[in-house]
Amino acid sequence: MKGGKGCKGQKGQKGLLRTVQPFQPLQPLQRVVNLRPMHFPFSIAHPIPLFLAPMAGVSESPFRRICRSFGADVVVSEFLSCEGLRRGIKNVHDGAYFTDQERPLGIQLYGADPAAMGEAAGLVTTHYTPDFIDINFGCPVKKVVRRNGGSGCLKDLDLVQGIIRAVRAATHLPVTVKIRSGWDEATRDPVTIAQRCRDAGAQAITLHPRTRSQMFSGSAQWEEIARVVESVDVPVIGNGDITSAEDAQSMWRQTGCAGLMIARGAFGNPWIFQQSRDLLDGRVLHGAPGAAERFAVALRHARLAVSIQGDDRQTAIEFRKHLGWYVKGLPGASDLRYRLHQVESMGAVERVFLDYLKPLAATG
Repeated sequence: MKGGKGCKGQKGQKGLLRTVQPFQPLQPLQRVVNLRPMHFPFSIAHPIPLFLAPMAGVSESPFRRICRSFGADVVVSEFLSCEGLRRGIKNVHDGAYFTDQERPLGIQLYGADPAAMGEAAGLVTTHYTPDFIDINFGCPVKKVVRRNGGSGCLKDLDLVQGIIRAVRAATHLPVTVKIRSGWDEATRDPVTIAQRCRDAGAQAITLHPRTRSQMFSGSAQWEEIARVVESVDVPVIGNGDITSAEDAQSMWRQTGCAGLMIARGAFGNPWIFQQSRDLLDGRVLHGAPGAAERFAVALRHARLAVSIQGDDRQTAIEFRKHLGWYVKGLPGASDLRYRLHQVESMGAVERVFLDYLKPLAATG
């Protein structure tokens, strides 16, 4: 069952704080879950770590750094094709780039051939040295699953185990997996999938409790995370439908998962990590950021992207999606988003932001 919707906070009031009731971790909302401590195979800063999910076109180095600065404990690269890595394709290797300030960081691989996955894991281990390697058994998009990659592998659990064993044999780094609850309703069995992954050597498991056939429709079945937590002796990370700090707290309380992975809830909203940590630690909750703070973080994010890409115009065009996410929910967001989707330089972005803020400054 999904938790309650998060509160929005008051718009335009920067730094607003509100008092919340202290978190009672031993009184879960829905069921008694196994709360035994779990040890991650890499260093973490908090007992309940917050992860930024691997997302194509989003979880790039600049956004990972922004999220780390707001309290994400662990970040994961965009998913990378094992074949692209083996063949030396530049844009795939570019996706493996990261900075030390992003650690702990995992590089996520996908593919359906155990030997190729093992070779790619060895290459990543030697040339990039992340803190762990994650295997993607969860991606539902057609271009990945049509070759049995991502969640397509879930149709053949012997293949899943073969891939995990090949990757474990090829690296000294910890190996984790990200799974869905099954290919479709007929094969939905997250406990068996998780147990087979654990038996093959997975050292932590992230579950998005939807099937591939669901894509992102319906609600994530959080009770399946609780069942997996009870069934394996490695850390289980919950993922799916965390769009607010309250959702993060609710998932933990309902499932007893060892960590929480935030995906689309972080779009234009790195503050979700800071706010989630507040609730998990029983602190006063930071309020929603005002327009000025949103714009400042958006520009910092954009400048990090320019520093890597080196092309102001191309970066501005590619960054339009992020700009749209950062302004979501602001008064006049539709018109603001329209203007931002026309920009072709960082200077143009700054001018749009300044034009928006002038009337707010005048009214004090």
